[in-house]
This record gives sequence, C-alpha cells and structure tokens, in this order.
Amino acid sequence: MKEHKAGFISIVGKPNVGKSTLMNQLVGEKLSIITSKAQTTRHRIMGIVNGETADFDFQLVYSDTPGIIKPLYELHNAMMEFVHGSIEDGDVILFVTDIYEKYDEEDVIQKLQKCQSPIILIINKIDLSTPEIVQEKIDHWKAVLNPSLILSISALQKVGIDGLLENIINLMPVHPPYFPKEELTDKPERFFAAEIIREKIFLNYKKEVPYSCEVVITAFKETDDIIKVSSEIYVERATQRAILLGHKGERIKVVGTEARKEMEQFFGKKVFLEQYIKVEPDWRQQKNKLERFGY
Repeated sequence: MKEHKAGFISIVGKPNVGKSTLMNQLVGEKLSIITSKAQTTRHRIMGIVNGETADFDFQLVYSDTPGIIKPLYELHNAMMEFVHGSIEDGDVILFVTDIYEKYDEEDVIQKLQKCQSPIILIINKIDLSTPEIVQEKIDHWKAVLNPSLILSISALQKVGIDGLLENIINLMPVHPPYFPKEELTDKPERFFAAEIIREKIFLNYKKEVPYSCEVVITAFKETDDIIKVSSEIYVERATQRAILLGHKGERIKVVGTEARKEMEQFFGKKVFLEQYIKVEPDWRQQKNKLERFGY
C-alpha cells in the first residue's frame, strides 16, 4: 500500500491580500467570500482536498482565516481567535502578502516568529506588478521573517498555483486522513447559504452597513426538487434596516435574487429564499450575541 500524507494548511495575512481567492483556487470550489472590501471573512473556513501522486495519497485541509487586524469590536476579538487557533494547528502556514504591502505587518510577524511549523511566504497579485518590485518584496521578507520558502503568485490569474501545491504536498507529514474522503469542508450547508447572502450584501451596499450585518439561517429544508431557505439579517440600527430594505423593499430584493441564483449554482438545485431584517443593537460588542451567531 502507498503511504498517506495529511495535514492542515493555514492561510493567514492582513485583510484584502487575496487569502480567500487563493483558498478557492487551491480547493477548486468557491467556499470563501471574495469581494474588494476588507474584512469580509469572519470565520475559519476549512476546504478539504484529496489526491494522489505516484508515491502516496494525500489529504490537504486548508483553513481560510479572517484578515489580521487590531480589534475594535468584540467581534474582531472573536475573529482573531480563529486566526490564533489556525496558526497553532497548522502543519504548514501560508503567509499571504501582496505587492501593495506597506511593511506594516509587525503584528503578524510577531505571531509567526513564535510558530514552529514551516512558513511559506506568498507574494500575491504579481500580475499587477513588475519583476523589480517583486524582487524588492522577496528581499524584504527574507530579511524580516526568513521563511522556509518564498513564492510569488497571482491567485486571481492562477499563476504559480501548481508550484505552490507541489511544495505544500512535500511538506505534509505522513498521516491518515483527518476527514472522510468525500467531504469538501467542515462547514454545514446552512453556513454557506448565510455566507452567500452576506457576500451579496457586501457587493450591493457601501460604507458601514455590510460590516454591521450578520446573517442567520433559521430554516433549511431540502426536498427532491427544491431547497427552502429562511434567513434573518441582523443590523445594529433601525437606520441600517431602512437602508438594507430600500424604497419599497427594492434593494433587499436585489440581494435576494442574486443570493438565490448563486445558491442554486452552489447546491445544484432550485432554491426558494425568504429574508427578514431584524435590529439587534450593538451585536458586534456583546459576547452572548456573538456566541449565538457562532463566534
């Protein structure tokens, strides 16, 4: 019998450097929200990849994590706990930065310097740069962090992904699979229904409103030909509820239509979606409410 390799790969870095795009490319499925806005990922999302080489079978368990920030809300503290747990669990750490990095990553570096696992430093978005700038970034990170490996990629354009995958597999320990081979993620279907709605809110609204929203799936009933989904969207203020609704509810209808279409693509089945908007004052600051929302 062939040997089996398995391990956890934690994807960490500042907001908006392309962690979720990279995760989705490595897994081959859209599991994480991708928008141009920072701090869209709030949870630790695992994506599971099974495969084989001539010498061994493998299972790679990727973790997409929230962007590392200085917490302003209790919600941010909960998000950073997901990051800390992921760094501690990782057999390999993918530290993602990009060509726009301003070298203000001291908080990230302090966490990684204590890490015992190999670190692959990834310079993302090289399609938007020049070879000279990329080399400057490589030289900087060699001096500052001295990771096991530095790779420059474009997650969006799929440049350098194959080389990254090969290096990850080589670093994996010999271990039986952690999850059944047919599983794609550790999250339930309800989680992805909520994330799809939340993504559409980020894409359709500006400023503070998307950051003040949380989506809870209150019902997810699947039959042979349709999935019926009921959702509650929580905001912190009545004015935010009014903005979400729009004139005669027109704006939230757009969110619902876009979310339903993506759910149908994701789940491979027709979807009936209900949305209700509720006001939950200061939910981002209250631990009991955050626990209720799964943080």
